[in-house]
Amino acid sequence: MPITAVTGSASGIGAALCAQLRNEGHTVIGIDRANADVNADLSTAEGCQQAIDEVLVQADGTLDHLVLCAGVGVTAPSSELILAVNYFAVSRMLDGLLGAMSQRPDASAVVVGSVASVQPGINKHPVVEQMLSDDEAAAMATIKEANDPSLAYGGSKLAVSLLVRRKVREWAKQGVRLNVVAPGVVETPLYKASTEDARYGEATRNFVAPIGRGSQPDELANVIRFLLSTQASFMHGTVVFADGGMDAMMRPDRF
Repeated sequence: MPITAVTGSASGIGAALCAQLRNEGHTVIGIDRANADVNADLSTAEGCQQAIDEVLVQADGTLDHLVLCAGVGVTAPSSELILAVNYFAVSRMLDGLLGAMSQRPDASAVVVGSVASVQPGINKHPVVEQMLSDDEAAAMATIKEANDPSLAYGGSKLAVSLLVRRKVREWAKQGVRLNVVAPGVVETPLYKASTEDARYGEATRNFVAPIGRGSQPDELANVIRFLLSTQASFMHGTVVFADGGMDAMMRPDRF
């Protein structure tokens, strides 16, 4: 029976994924701020370490799979919080739990990114490389000065995608596959809050995928389960866009 840890388990994609995995016979360790198997605040280094420690206890030191769904959007109280949860928590959880998956048969992990990571020009902003260089103080100072939640969100999601790609050799040596799923619109409480935001609501509502609708959490959970499974046994370091065609619409000549 596989043991799978999932952050952001209390709502949205994480909750849908936990239900699907349990139906498949996984022992699921859900991680969230509340209403989870492990209650922890992933916006701080201390909270991440608490989560890592409690997961290792509950999993008896070994994990088969890890999925990092926890994230905050442009309606978060600050741009610094977006970076803290969307990037630095992901980096800490990956580093802290790799050892528990090392050399486990068919071990794999998935990080939830976003199609927002490909918005034009974001790859050139210094905050992205500051995150990847693990210079948290500089990244927080830069994003505080910019005071741009959209930049913080897109930049953090780009940074986690690049982080995953930079880890392919290290993780392969440990026998663990690592991939990213990049959703577009997903009908979650996080998305609903964005549509009602005074600053970004109209743009969010108008950003419709070519397929003509947003996705449901279960649809993204299906993709994640595939990436975790042996059916995806040769997929490693890949960013899978499950976005209804948004990336293709924005970048038709690049992939």
